[in-house]
Amino acid sequence: MDPKNISLRESVYNYAAQKFSAYPEYLWRRFPGYAVLRRSSNRKWFAIIMDIPKYKLGFSDSAEHMDIMNVKVRKELLGFHLSQKGILPGYHSSRGNWISVVLDGTVDFKQICDLLDASYDNVGSRSKSSARTYVKEWIVPANLRYYDLTTAFDKSDEIIWKQGRGIIAGDYVYLYAGAPVSAILYRCQVVETDIPYSFKKENLSINQVMKLKLLKKYKPDDFTFSLIRSEYGVGAVRGARGVPHRLSAALNSENDGQQQ
Repeated sequence: MDPKNISLRESVYNYAAQKFSAYPEYLWRRFPGYAVLRRSSNRKWFAIIMDIPKYKLGFSDSAEHMDIMNVKVRKELLGFHLSQKGILPGYHSSRGNWISVVLDGTVDFKQICDLLDASYDNVGSRSKSSARTYVKEWIVPANLRYYDLTTAFDKSDEIIWKQGRGIIAGDYVYLYAGAPVSAILYRCQVVETDIPYSFKKENLSINQVMKLKLLKKYKPDDFTFSLIRSEYGVGAVRGARGVPHRLSAALNSENDGQQQ
């Protein structure tokens, strides 16, 4: 089949199959156009794809059907998502932080993938994060008062860093320097985790670290907090958090940063 002729629904199915080994399940005889995607570790749905009459979505009086995708988002990001064109409150999902994404091209496919990734994580159990088998990208905060990253990376391309919840070997970490820099400065890969460590100073306590290998540097004005908040929806970076798909593409562009 010509990729140009593949519907967004089928593109979603292909993405979920390739990344999560999740395949559509059609559970309702009455609604043959409804399908769910499940997380294998706990069998919870992380996406529901439906064909809904346009008039039920408030777009027009037409009974013509259109595809939408329900996904679960974090509570603190619900308002941000609902402010975006092509994203509605969750259809038939009044409880929890579910939204409906219109699959008509209004929402960019890269953003759809980002929302699928986030929903997959949001329905998962934190205690089972170590069972994850796919590579994930993280933004991790760095307090320059405690650690001089520039000097550390001048001495070696490998450093140890406080381990964030859910991070495993093979993942990618973008170190975000806090104020006064307030920008992403480094791209690293996690080469080892669960290293015992003992450190305590003021309000910072560390008992486990990971080893990071430097892959790329960015200029302080490349990915400022102002940019990643306004363009990619990244809020305050207070702990390890996933990287939106569109931001990942920008961070991995050959034109950004200085390749090591």
